[in-house]
Amino acid sequence: MTDEMSEVANRSCSSAPEGRLIEAGNGVVLHVRTIGAGHPILMIPSLGRGVDDFNAVAHLLAAEGFMSILPEPRGIGGSSGPAPTDLFDLAGDYAAVLAVLCRGPVDVVGHAFGNRVARALASLDRGAVGALALLAGGGRTELDPDIRAALMGSVSEGLKPDQERLEDLRTAFFYPGNDATVWLRGWYPAVAETQLAASARTQTARWWTAGEAPVLLVQAEKDPIAPIGNAQALRRDIGQRLTLVALKKASHAILPEQPRAVAALLSAFFSGNADSESLQQLSDHLVAGRKAQS
Repeated sequence: MTDEMSEVANRSCSSAPEGRLIEAGNGVVLHVRTIGAGHPILMIPSLGRGVDDFNAVAHLLAAEGFMSILPEPRGIGGSSGPAPTDLFDLAGDYAAVLAVLCRGPVDVVGHAFGNRVARALASLDRGAVGALALLAGGGRTELDPDIRAALMGSVSEGLKPDQERLEDLRTAFFYPGNDATVWLRGWYPAVAETQLAASARTQTARWWTAGEAPVLLVQAEKDPIAPIGNAQALRRDIGQRLTLVALKKASHAILPEQPRAVAALLSAFFSGNADSESLQQLSDHLVAGRKAQS
């Protein structure tokens, strides 16, 4: 058995299909549940949103022999705690979950804002993280003011009329023609505010290169929040550690837009049996198949 195969074989995490509470220290308590059994993957959701966004992908992965570990962020569901100081404060929450549930390094997925926390976790606790998948991963490219306004409008559930928010969602999060109504609900504006403040207090250089982890970046075809310039900058900075795959017919929401393609890419990448060319072919095939069935 090779060292890499031995490392994978030694990864295991306790399941919590009904959910459990984990104390992360400093007054933070996280509600964590799991879906599936087998190869563990920790999932970190987008700005001001809960981990339910991963449900469809997690169930697809469960059929392939993966366990998805799904902690709710502070302030969502059964999770609670003070406002985070910075991204590494949030990363520490996930490190605490892994320390309680898992033995050996665990693969990690971060979606949108969650990609920043995932990279901070990989930088904070390199022994806890195996490989890293970034879905709609930004951080370097400055947002256009109109896109930033649409982003903040999307988050403002209960604070802005739904019809206006729907237009914001279409502008900032969804590929033209994809159904943006699926994300009208599920936002936590107060949580988003604390997360944005934590991000603003963290120097990008501290988390940008994701420690030493192998990285998959799934780049949505039309993503105004995390455009291709971020991927190009990451390629420059970490070189061959980065596997880059373009996902068609998707924008920043990516999870509700292309769950089958996302699940297949994660399965292939975390199984360690696919190179960038085969992953790209897989992505293109699945998106084309979805279009043909619609």
